[in-house]
Amino acid sequence: MSEATRHESQTAAAAEPGWSRHGTGTASSPNAGAKPAGNRMKRPPGLWRTGMNKFRRNPYAMTGLVVLLIFIGLAVFARAIAPYDPARIDLLNADAPPGTGNHLLGTDELGRDIWSRLLVSGQVSLTVGFAVAFVSVLIGTLVGAVSGYFGGWIDACLMRLVDVMNAVPLLFLNILILAIFGSKFSYMILILAFTSWMGVARLVRGTFLQLREMQYVEAARAIGVSNTGIIVRHLLRNATVPIIVTATLMVGGAILSESALSYLGLGIQSPDTSWGLMLSNAQEFMLLDPLQALYPGMCILIVVLAVNFVGDGIRDALDPRKQAAGARRRWRAWSRYSK
Repeated sequence: MSEATRHESQTAAAAEPGWSRHGTGTASSPNAGAKPAGNRMKRPPGLWRTGMNKFRRNPYAMTGLVVLLIFIGLAVFARAIAPYDPARIDLLNADAPPGTGNHLLGTDELGRDIWSRLLVSGQVSLTVGFAVAFVSVLIGTLVGAVSGYFGGWIDACLMRLVDVMNAVPLLFLNILILAIFGSKFSYMILILAFTSWMGVARLVRGTFLQLREMQYVEAARAIGVSNTGIIVRHLLRNATVPIIVTATLMVGGAILSESALSYLGLGIQSPDTSWGLMLSNAQEFMLLDPLQALYPGMCILIVVLAVNFVGDGIRDALDPRKQAAGARRRWRAWSRYSK
């Protein structure tokens, strides 16, 4: 058989199903090397996807998230939704009961629309809460990361600063600073953030003290990664979960602090308004019209509860030691008890 004839026969045999080039006399199907579809390895879900699924199955967290999003939406579009100017005085319609004219919740002692003031007050209070939480987490994370990673005299100096800040009565310090520098909106955010970062610093420091001894940190040092790279790309990523949980819980505390300072007359000043300022103005009329104090008080209560529910839900969802079914069991137990 010539070389051309042999080549043609091999080509024809290769076109037949079951022909194997590497075997002699042993036929193999075209899909012999392929893995069965049922045995394919699926990539396991990551931490964030697993946490999101657990968060969605938590009724308390989802309820708090929905309520918080409603308040945030009302605050964002407060100026467009408010039927009246919150600072507009109408003495002819002062102390009007709810439902009078176009006043959904009535008016206060100066004839200002309470519903409009609640919307704009929510805008101010929520802005203060989220801004204070952001700045506090930023300062606390920076101090805690430097202290926990480097240790030594740097850790000693920074932690003594934290101890000094914790030893000072923060409410009186806030009152003193606001009395000296004034009650501007930006001043209040900076002052509240300046007196709220210590807890975040201690949390981040403790996390970094634990993580800096891990083997992947030693490997990063061995290949020449800088200290800044190790802190930002390795340690800070693994400390994200407790920082997020702390940040969500700090929003409620900042709202309460702003409300307390405004209630004492050192926070937001007229013609601006906040829930704390509305409470301060309504205290003189508690016996005549208690609803003026009830509306802002209930807003503060609901928002702080919603933020705490969301924070607890994030903590339970991102903590691998927590069981997602725990929240559902508590919900069923509460439902049976309420019946």
